[in-house]
Amino acid sequence: MAIAEVTVIPIGTGTTSLSPYVAELQRVLEKQEGIQYQLTSMSTIIEGSLDHIFAAIRAIHEAPFQSDAQRVSTSIKIDDRRDKVSSSEQKLRSVREKL
Repeated sequence: MAIAEVTVIPIGTGTTSLSPYVAELQRVLEKQEGIQYQLTSMSTIIEGSLDHIFAAIRAIHEAPFQSDAQRVSTSIKIDDRRDKVSSSEQKLRSVREKL
């Protein structure tokens, strides 16, 4: 399972507030199959197969355009570990064990 950190920034919206767009992205993610996701204060973490993650990223990248954004900037960071099963929770637990 891969883990992706995704930040979607709508540009040209006429306001500095992004929370309505972030809320809509979460609604879009609720409809995506094969993923788990978690909203953070700065991004969204998506876990699943690469195919499912990329489908989810495409869906949330497109969503602001449906809400009249004129431009969208999406940043993606992917951790695809294949030597053992990994998850966001497992990564956090590993660090906590070392504290």
